[in-house]
Amino acid sequence: MAPTTWERKDLLGLEGLSASEIETILDLAASFKSAPPADDLKGRTVAFIFTEASTRTRSSCEMAAKRLGADVLSFSPIGSSLSKGETLLDTFLNLHAVGVTHFVVRHERSGVLEDLAPLLKASVINAGDGWHEHPTQALLDLLTLRDRWGGFKGRKIVVLGDIRHSRVARSNLFALKKLGAKVVFCGPTPLCPDDFSALGAVVEHDVEKALKGADAVNVLRLQIERMDQGFVPSLADYALSYQLTPARADLMKPEALVLHPGPINRGVEIASEVADGPRSVILEQVANGVLARMAVLSLCERGRSLA
Repeated sequence: MAPTTWERKDLLGLEGLSASEIETILDLAASFKSAPPADDLKGRTVAFIFTEASTRTRSSCEMAAKRLGADVLSFSPIGSSLSKGETLLDTFLNLHAVGVTHFVVRHERSGVLEDLAPLLKASVINAGDGWHEHPTQALLDLLTLRDRWGGFKGRKIVVLGDIRHSRVARSNLFALKKLGAKVVFCGPTPLCPDDFSALGAVVEHDVEKALKGADAVNVLRLQIERMDQGFVPSLADYALSYQLTPARADLMKPEALVLHPGPINRGVEIASEVADGPRSVILEQVANGVLARMAVLSLCERGRSLA
């Protein structure tokens, strides 16, 4: 049964959520580990509209919807009326008219859902929009860390890599700060501008200094597909200066954890020895993604019924 402290029909980001709302999602997700989920979405239909490629997020969200008893509608923008010029809003309205109650959306444009979601009776879950946010990824990251730690106060988490183009970095920062953690953004200056300090992150360009004494590091890949100019001289140069190697990982606390949202570019942002090593919780993140997304879908269904 979903907690009674949730009234939102949509999850568009974590910046606007309170610490208690974030904890509500994590608590419900954690409860699914020990208790079979109720059919909270029985008789509901979840549509997936992804205009960007995805493996983990899409498969995880589909698995979450099915475990909650929902019907799943796979939708490809290619070959749809979106390719003929139909607006995203009209696509939503038409799919809602045929019975879709929840939309899980990935889109290349930042903030695209902010104006659309209030116009819909259906729930909208952001599965990543441009450089803006990726709230369910951050929630599964937090769930993975909370499983090990119990809480976040006093913890130091480093987000390492291409911060500029990362919606994951932003969602993690918003949530971790609310829960009492210190967040350090680290990367070369073009990919980790000092401006991020205005959002509450500590910005550091020296990777060894950033990692020293950290409780966890979340490693990000270089998003070459979003770069229209030379932010790094070469992949080899980036790996030499910022790759999470075993020696750099050892600068963290002995029990520190290594996370990565995927997809991994082995030998670029992270060495295979670290990705597959004893510190790594990367596959735990993937498993926890189903639970976190089940919690989001269940809570948004509750909020939709209250709207």
